[in-house]
Amino acid sequence: MERKHMSALSIYQSLSGGTKPHVQAKSPPAKKIKRKENGIQPNKKPNKKKRMRALKSSMRLSSSEKEKSKAEKDCETHNGEGFESPALDALLTDLAKVNNSRDRANRLFQWLIHPVQDKSFFRDNWEKKPILIQRQNPDYYKGLFSTAEFDHILRNDDVQYGVNLDVTSYTNGKRETHNPPGRALPYTVWDFYESGCSLRMLNPQAFSSTVWQVLSILQEKFGSMAGANVYLTPAGTQGFAPHYDDIEAFILQLEGKKHWRVYNPQSEDEVLPLVSSSNFSQDEIGQPIMDVVLEAGDLLYFPRGFIHQADCLPDAHSLHLTVSSFQRNSWGDLLLKLMPAALETAMEEDVEFRKGLPLDYLQFMGVQNSEKEDPRRDKFIAHVEGLMKKLVSFAPADAAVDQKAKDFLHDCLPPVLSAEEKASSVYGAPARWGDGEALDVTVQLKGQTQIRLVRAGAARLCGDGETVSLCYTTENSRVYRKEEPKSIEMKAEHIDAMEFLIHSYPKFVSVASLPCEKMEAKMSLAELLFEKGLIHTAEPLTAE
Repeated sequence: MERKHMSALSIYQSLSGGTKPHVQAKSPPAKKIKRKENGIQPNKKPNKKKRMRALKSSMRLSSSEKEKSKAEKDCETHNGEGFESPALDALLTDLAKVNNSRDRANRLFQWLIHPVQDKSFFRDNWEKKPILIQRQNPDYYKGLFSTAEFDHILRNDDVQYGVNLDVTSYTNGKRETHNPPGRALPYTVWDFYESGCSLRMLNPQAFSSTVWQVLSILQEKFGSMAGANVYLTPAGTQGFAPHYDDIEAFILQLEGKKHWRVYNPQSEDEVLPLVSSSNFSQDEIGQPIMDVVLEAGDLLYFPRGFIHQADCLPDAHSLHLTVSSFQRNSWGDLLLKLMPAALETAMEEDVEFRKGLPLDYLQFMGVQNSEKEDPRRDKFIAHVEGLMKKLVSFAPADAAVDQKAKDFLHDCLPPVLSAEEKASSVYGAPARWGDGEALDVTVQLKGQTQIRLVRAGAARLCGDGETVSLCYTTENSRVYRKEEPKSIEMKAEHIDAMEFLIHSYPKFVSVASLPCEKMEAKMSLAELLFEKGLIHTAEPLTAE
C-alpha cells in the first residue's frame, strides 16, 4: 500500500511523538565501576546483598547432582575437524568484493562460529548457554593478532598503562593490578610478563588494522558495538578472578592454550545482568558447568551473566582475543528511552496526566504507610495502573529506537574501506599539491554520477520532534567514544533524498535521481555526503 505523500520533515516529527531533543532517560544511581572490559565501558557492579542472596540459592542448587548433570548437558561442544573454512586474510579479501555490507557481516560471523550454523547458534545459544567449538586447526585465526604484533605495538605506538594496557595477577585468591603511570614500553612490560603477570590490551582495534576491520564488519551483524580485548598470559598463571560480564563474549584462542571454567548464573536475578559483577572467591561459585582447554583455533562463547575464569597450563602461554557485544542493548534499555518521551507526550496531550494528586496522598501513601489498611491506597494504586496502561498509546517507539541508534552510531568504529572504495570516495579524490600549486581541485560530482552509501549502517536519519539529523560513523575514532557524536542537521529539502539514498543501498543511484525539487539541492546534498566520506561513486572521479 502506497504511503500518502507528505513532507518528510512532518513524518519525522510525527514519528517522534513530540519528544524534545533534551529528553534523556535518567541513568541508574552512580556506583563504583569495574575496569574497562572488552573495549567497552563497563557498568556498575551489583548490590552485595543481592549477590549474597543469590549465593544462598546457588549453594542449594549446586548440592543437587541432578541439576549439575542437566547444566552440563545444556552446554555444547562442536568438533570442527574435517570442515573447510577459508583463511582470514583470504576471507577478508573476498569480503571486500561483497556488494552489501550486511551480507559481508553475515559471512564474517558465519566464519567466526564455523562449523555451527548462524540460525542454530541464535536459536540455541545466543543469550542462553555456552558453546565450545574445537577446530584442530591452530592457524584458523592466523593474521588476526599475534604476540609479535603485540610487541610491535609496544615499540611503535603510544600505549598507556590503564588506558590501553592493564598488568594484572591473580594469586592465592587475590586479584591485583600493577599499572605504573605513563607509557607502556617493552622493557617494563616484558619484565612484568616474566614475573608472571597477565597483559590485557583494552582496545586493540586502535592499533591493529585487522582487528579494526573485523570489528567494524561485525558491528553491522549485532546492531550493537563490537569491542575487543587481547589477553596475553604466561604459562602456569592466572590473571583474573572469577566474575561475570555484561556483554556477550566470544573467546578466540590465538596462540598456546588456556584452561577455562564456566559457571551458571547463580540465580534468576543474574541471568542476562545489566552490570558486570565484582570478583568472586572460589568457594562462592560452586562447580563449573564447563571445564575445558582451548587450543589455538578454538572458540568459546558464553552469554552475559555466566561466571568464568581462565588459567594457563604449565606447559604453554596463552594469547586470546575476546570479541564482545550487546552491552546495554535490552528491551529494558529501549524502554528507558521510550518511557520518559511517552510520559512527556501524555502530559502535553491528555489532561488526565496533568490533574493534581489528592491533597491528602502523603497521609496514606509512601513506605511508612505501606502496611496500613486504607481504601484510599487501593484507589490511588488503581489510578496509577490506569494511567500506566493509558501511557502505552503515547509511546513513540520509532523515536526511542532512533535514540538507541544514535548511541550505537556514536559507539561504532569507522568503516574500513577497500582500495576500490577509497579510490571512488573523497579519500581518492585527485586534488593534490604539485608544481607549487593546488591541482585538480575542480573535480566535481555531476547529475549522471552514480553514488551510494559506503556502508548500510554508516548513516541514519533520526528525528527528535523539532529537527531531523543525519547521524553517521565515518568520522568516528578507533578509540571508544574518543570523538563527540557526529551528525548533520538536515535541510527539509534534503530529507526525502537522504531517505531514498539509504533505502537504495546497495544499489548505486544517479545524483539526478535524488528526489529533490531542484537540481541545485541534489548536488548540494551529494557534495556534502561526499565531503563527509559517507558516499562513494561507481567510478573514481577524474579531473576535467
